[in-house]
Amino acid sequence: MNKTININLGGFFFHIDEIAYQKLKRYLESISRSLSDDPQGKNEIIADIEARISELLSEKITDARQVVNEGDIDDIIGIMGQPEDYAEAEESYSSSSYSYQRNSASGKKLFRDGDDKFLGGVASGIAHYFDVDTIWIRLGLLALFFGAGFGVLLYIILWILLPEAKTTAEKLQMEGEPVNIDNIEKKIREEFTNVSESVRNVANQASEKIKDGANEFSEKMSKTFSGKTKKNNGLQDFINALGKIILAVFKVFGKFIGVILVFVAAAVILSLIIGGFSVGSLEFLNVDGEFLQYPPFFYDALLPKWLLTLALFILVGIPFLVLFILGLRILSSSVKQLNKATSLTLLGIWIVALLAIIFTGLDFGTSHANYGQDVKKTAINLAVKDTITLKMINDDDIYYRHNLRSSSHKYEVEIDGKPKVYSNHVKVDVKKSNSNKAYLTIQKESRGKNRSNANRNAKKIEYKYKMIENTFVLDAYFLTHFKNIWKDEKVNITFYLPEGVTVYFDNTVKNFLDNVDNEGDIYDKEMANHHFIMTDKTLSCTDCIEEEEKEEIINEESI
Repeated sequence: MNKTININLGGFFFHIDEIAYQKLKRYLESISRSLSDDPQGKNEIIADIEARISELLSEKITDARQVVNEGDIDDIIGIMGQPEDYAEAEESYSSSSYSYQRNSASGKKLFRDGDDKFLGGVASGIAHYFDVDTIWIRLGLLALFFGAGFGVLLYIILWILLPEAKTTAEKLQMEGEPVNIDNIEKKIREEFTNVSESVRNVANQASEKIKDGANEFSEKMSKTFSGKTKKNNGLQDFINALGKIILAVFKVFGKFIGVILVFVAAAVILSLIIGGFSVGSLEFLNVDGEFLQYPPFFYDALLPKWLLTLALFILVGIPFLVLFILGLRILSSSVKQLNKATSLTLLGIWIVALLAIIFTGLDFGTSHANYGQDVKKTAINLAVKDTITLKMINDDDIYYRHNLRSSSHKYEVEIDGKPKVYSNHVKVDVKKSNSNKAYLTIQKESRGKNRSNANRNAKKIEYKYKMIENTFVLDAYFLTHFKNIWKDEKVNITFYLPEGVTVYFDNTVKNFLDNVDNEGDIYDKEMANHHFIMTDKTLSCTDCIEEEEKEEIINEESI
């Protein structure tokens, strides 16, 4: 049967047996002897340590009648840790029937930080080990999750393998601090300050709750005496609990929003930086426009391309930079917001970039406002019953096309060291001449800020053809000024033939015919490799076989 003693430790009373009391007394005395000779400082440190021990004992002793035993003291000492420089304590302990293990810091050790954790404290522990801010480790793990896909698995493995820093010595080792009495005292003081603040906050909240309860009680009493008392069915408690749950959900949702903002903004900013370097590199290497395409309003703009590129980069980059900082602030309160001067400077730069893009966009819109054309009429010397042949060719030295067809797509090419635009937007049509003479018209179309400007742009379109005897060799392309790459430009070629003249459509022209009117409504592509004579109204095929005749021929051959 052991003797029990009542002690006051850190303002709290405990029942402790005599052996445990002697062990606790020697432990505190050894710490006291290892401290400096400053009485005031020593008393403050001892008071803090006693308060910490009292807090730990309060967690272990849940019943006021429970007695603190020797095992409880051993647990407390294990949590508090042993300073490595008080040899007297070690001698006093070694002379007794028990001994203590000395903790020494031989560099940092990897732990999970339970005091600064979002999930398991893995990121904060790694941040302590590498001496970086926790937010960067968390962003790195997120990048591994979204990029490589194994971020979650890595986090779970580290969560399982890494121990949590619970004791004071382990926390010092996690931060790379020597395990000595000064650091232990400092760490305990910090933890005690945090606990004191928490207790103070709880006390304030409790005081407010008591005050509210008193007011509510007063109101209920007044209602009772006035005959208006309502039965309390617990609805208010349910609403309060539901409000706390909703608040917790919103906090988690806010963290998730912060992660999304950081990830998306970082991806956009990184893409802009890589894209900017890529565009600069491609221009430096003289890569052609097929691989490097600017927005449409960059062409025919008054401002240079490099300035418009910079304005577009700023216009997109600054808002995402603000979102990136906002996401960091949601995830970590240690991230500071931009000061007023920086915010106003960024806003001013962004407004200037926005005005530049708006001005260029409006200028681009006006450059397409009006339609213009340039038409040239050329007489063709033909006699009745003459036959002409229509044929299309391409210049493969300018731009190679395996399959020639009419298309509105444009390509950047270089002619004699100057950039030009290559296009196959060429249409061919054959119509009845209103006179007895044959002629052709070449109509070039373009757009501009006004009608005269559009007509000038159309006139600058370069298109060629040649006539060899009765064969018209038409270019399957046209060239135009580089600044007009996004303008709706095309070339329409129309042959006007008198009655009795025959036209032969070469196979190369079938993809350029534009709804050529003919008897029998033969499709344009099916008109290739056939002769058509101009009647008094429209074209009529002279060597086409009707579908019924084709079936009869096939049936006869099969018989």
